Amino acid sequence: MTTHATIETLLAGTPLFGNLAPEELKSFARGSREFSVEKGEILFHRGDSCHGFHLIIRGQVKIGFVSPQGNEKVIEILGAGQTFGEALMFMDKPYMVFAQALADSHFVHIAKTTVFEELESHPAFARKMIASLSMRLHHLVADVESYSLKSARERIVGYLLREVPHDHTSQSAVVTLPTNKGIIASRLNLTQEHFSRILHELSDEGLIRVEGKRIHIADLRRMVT
Repeated sequence: MTTHATIETLLAGTPLFGNLAPEELKSFARGSREFSVEKGEILFHRGDSCHGFHLIIRGQVKIGFVSPQGNEKVIEILGAGQTFGEALMFMDKPYMVFAQALADSHFVHIAKTTVFEELESHPAFARKMIASLSMRLHHLVADVESYSLKSARERIVGYLLREVPHDHTSQSAVVTLPTNKGIIASRLNLTQEHFSRILHELSDEGLIRVEGKRIHIADLRRMVT
C-alpha cells in the first residue's frame, strides 16, 4: 500500500522536488498518488480534463496527437525524472494531446489544488516549475526550427549526437535508441521509411553501424562535418 512517506521519498529523488525541505515534501505527498501502468496503456486522451501533472518515476511515455486522417504525431518522448501536464493544469483547459506508456511505467500524480497551494508559499519551487516550463517551450521552438530549416539527415544526425552521454570522451560512441524507430521518426517529423533510409545511407558511408536499437558511431567528428 502506498504511503505518504513512500511518495516523499520518490519526490525527493527527482530534479523538480529534490531541494525541498521535508515539511514541503510532506505537503506535496498529501496531495499526490502513486500508480503504475503497463506498456501501451493510455494515461489520458485528448479532451480529458486535467486535474494535475505527472512525474515519471520509472518507465517511458510518449506525448502526441492523431490527425483527422488517423496519422499519429509524436511530440515528446519522456523518461524517468521528467514531468508532463503542467501547462494545461495552469491554463485550466482539457488535454490537447494524449499520453501513452512506451514501457511498464511508474508515476506520481500531483493534484492541481496542491500545486496551487504550495506555489503561493514556496517561491523557490515556483521558480523551478517556471524554469521547467520555459525549458519545455525552448525545446518546442527548437523543434519547429529544426523541422523548418534542417534536412532530414541533419535532424537524424543531431538526434543521435544528443543521445551521446555528456561525459563521453572517446571519438567513437554507442547510442541506444530509447524506443522503436517509428516513434523516433514521428518525433523528428519523418516517416519511418525515410528515417530508415537515412540510417542506411549513414551506414553505407561508414559513419554508423546499426544493430537493432544500438547505433555505433565510428567517429563523432565526421558526424558533424
